[in-house]
Amino acid sequence: MVMNLSLLIPNLFWPDVSQAEIYRDLSIPSLEKLLAKSIAIQYQPHEMEIWLCKTFNISQQQNNWPIAPIMLHVDAPGLIRTNKDYWIRADPVHLRIEQNHIMLADSEAFEISKEEATQIVHDINKNLGSHHNFTLLPLHPHRWYIRLPRAAEIQTYTLGQVTCMNINNFLPTGKESMIWHKIINEIQMLLYEHPVNQARESLGKLTINSLWFWGGGTMPQLIHAPYTHIWSNNDLLHALALSCNINYSQLPIHADEWLRANTPGNHLIVLDMLREKAKYRNAFDWRETLNSLEKNWFLPLYNALKKGDINQLAITGLSEISSQTFVAKRSSLWKFWRMAKPLPFYLK
Repeated sequence: MVMNLSLLIPNLFWPDVSQAEIYRDLSIPSLEKLLAKSIAIQYQPHEMEIWLCKTFNISQQQNNWPIAPIMLHVDAPGLIRTNKDYWIRADPVHLRIEQNHIMLADSEAFEISKEEATQIVHDINKNLGSHHNFTLLPLHPHRWYIRLPRAAEIQTYTLGQVTCMNINNFLPTGKESMIWHKIINEIQMLLYEHPVNQARESLGKLTINSLWFWGGGTMPQLIHAPYTHIWSNNDLLHALALSCNINYSQLPIHADEWLRANTPGNHLIVLDMLREKAKYRNAFDWRETLNSLEKNWFLPLYNALKKGDINQLAITGLSEISSQTFVAKRSSLWKFWRMAKPLPFYLK
């Protein structure tokens, strides 16, 4: 029986290299041993959505990654009628002015109810939709969509690329960019004193004061999965599994639970619980989460690889400063001359 495991860990490395003290006194011996014994492959830094598109053989469309149509597999499978429809995400976000920057917070930083989403979308469609010939669809409280009869001639950035970043550097570009900039401005004006936002502000909640357009495209012709089973709590992974017709399961709490399934094949496990902490620069929770991953995942997987329960273990760490894959086999663990090194060593 052959069982290979790939671990995808966004923000395994802290995104600010100037804060080397973030790694001080971390207790992650199993992870450090696994990385030291592995063959390391380094490549261009990627956000998780972009890495997944590349891994699943999904090409860019007009320099956009077509996340919107793929997500229909989860959010609205009944709308997948033809691959000619062009879909683009229009996700609710919170913008905050800081000095001369406009910073963006995504739905990881706030909750929005189905009722709030429906009310906001209704008013945007009523006031702007007919003028700009679009209908906004709140298929999920945190994920809104626009369907167009043809491709929008713009290039966009994924929401993951702009979260906690200055959006002035990431606004849509391309032939029709000015049209979309105008739509964004009109939406922001409508939302400025919207009743939903007034109610949210009175309760101390972040307001929904803009939308982020991204992920536009038509349904890809061929999505190829290099895995036989995906384990994750992320809806994009679920959508990719459905599009490839492969097994998908919710992420187990502990590696031992996954190991007990003892299912042969090529597995992808996505441990994305560091991502939000890193993006929002929550150093304490990032460290605590990494320590928890050591106990619940890295230690049991190290022991499983040592016993031969896993044939191969690949750990992919993604961040805005470094993306690397570390590949280890059982025989790799006997390379005694490869001494364990602290995590920041791999950023050099």
